[in-house]
Amino acid sequence: MRKIDIFDTTLRDGEQSAGINLNTAEKLEIARLLERFGATVIEAGFPASSPGDFEAVKRIAETVKRSTVTGLARAMKRDIDTSWEALRGAEQPHLHVFLATSPIHMEYKLKKTPDQVVDIAVEAVKYAKRFFPLVQWSAEDAFRSDPAFLVRIINEVIQAGATTINIPDTVGYATPQEYGALFKFLKENVTGIERVKLSAHCHNDLGMAVANSIAAIENGADQVEGTINGIGERAGNAALEEIAVALHIRKDFYGVETGINLQEIKRTSQLVSQLTGVVIQPNKAVVGKNAFAHESGIHQDGMLKNRETYEIITPELIGETTAPLALGKHSGRHAFKDRAVSMGFELTDEQLNEAFAEFKNLADKKKEITEDDLFVLFTGKQIEYSDVPTYELTNVQVQYGTSNVPTATVSATVPTGEKVVVATTGAGSVEAIFNTLEQLVKGQVHILDYRVTSIGKGRDALGEAVVNLSFNGEVLTGRDVAQDVLEASAKAYLNAINRKLIKSAVKVKEPVS
Repeated sequence: MRKIDIFDTTLRDGEQSAGINLNTAEKLEIARLLERFGATVIEAGFPASSPGDFEAVKRIAETVKRSTVTGLARAMKRDIDTSWEALRGAEQPHLHVFLATSPIHMEYKLKKTPDQVVDIAVEAVKYAKRFFPLVQWSAEDAFRSDPAFLVRIINEVIQAGATTINIPDTVGYATPQEYGALFKFLKENVTGIERVKLSAHCHNDLGMAVANSIAAIENGADQVEGTINGIGERAGNAALEEIAVALHIRKDFYGVETGINLQEIKRTSQLVSQLTGVVIQPNKAVVGKNAFAHESGIHQDGMLKNRETYEIITPELIGETTAPLALGKHSGRHAFKDRAVSMGFELTDEQLNEAFAEFKNLADKKKEITEDDLFVLFTGKQIEYSDVPTYELTNVQVQYGTSNVPTATVSATVPTGEKVVVATTGAGSVEAIFNTLEQLVKGQVHILDYRVTSIGKGRDALGEAVVNLSFNGEVLTGRDVAQDVLEASAKAYLNAINRKLIKSAVKVKEPVS
């Protein structure tokens, strides 16, 4: 069967979603799972956009070996130079360079003529080929571009040395029939198109990103781009897990394969959701919590008689396990370590010891330790920064009564190592905690969004808090878990502030331009 490459841009296009703010350790953890997931190409970030992105791309390029690691660059020498410094340590250095080609983008954004755009694209690809053996060129807003102009500029960039040509539906305007027809047109009219990979990149503004991506495959695309859980700017990107499962389940119809390890879908989806703070809608295809739920009596009857009556995808296919968890408060360290390894985590001895202590503490409080509980526990330890001084919550106490003004008292260790106790009031318990923490961090804080959700089921389930805030004008997202939602809220608030400290601590040597 024909092989379709999977280009994952969760760490670049996905992170551009409003409210997502990943640090280097979190990006590296996601990249490791994307490698296990089987992504052909991992777009690790936009190296020239910030020192933090440069550092993340550099570390991922040096770590990931089974997937090709790439970075995004504008059609500018400085961007390409910076990307080379970040990606030169990769197993197979790859660059993704883009330039807009639609009339509206060329006139109003670039303020360039079509001839000038062709010249810029060609020079950028030629320059990139001095360093990178693999260069992907993208025609931003390709679908709204003039097809004849697309043929012209693609002819030129192929001659300049591009190895992949990407045809994005940047604003999600295409229909499957139109998008597929564009690929067919390019396959028939571009000189040398058989020497390069033809790639599809679809946004979901009209809800057709996955359908458009598959239409491109049917009409000659060799690669599809997207994100885990479909995250991304505006309405998001094509959801890669949906594409991979659709092509697998209907391989009788499409006749292609992706090489994706479907067993890693659930774990990868769960990690991306946890670290980005983007909740997966319950009825989302493939990975939603209701994807395999059957409530109708007629459906339940059919399922009991034969699962295939209503279930075309099994939970086991995507790595969803229903096996009972054998770990409890009497479990030993060896069994605990084995479970961490089986779940795909690579913890140091120190991290494992800390996680085991937290597990024992949790096991004393909860009747049942779920797989979700362990996932959160292991993830938290694997992405910890232990060498950066941060705020650490020691205790939070709230005095509340329907007739009284809520008062919060917080004890914490500040980055200087000093132990501080602060107290103040608020209109409610959470506001009192946030007002108190604002005094602790001594900055201007505005809460932009706040939510609490349960991890698992039951009255003793862990509560996960996500706080989106601005601190001295910079937007940050924090999250944390605890059995008490007020404690989780306080820890999530400080997690957001700590991200600022960790980000400031990342020292990146400016690349030579």
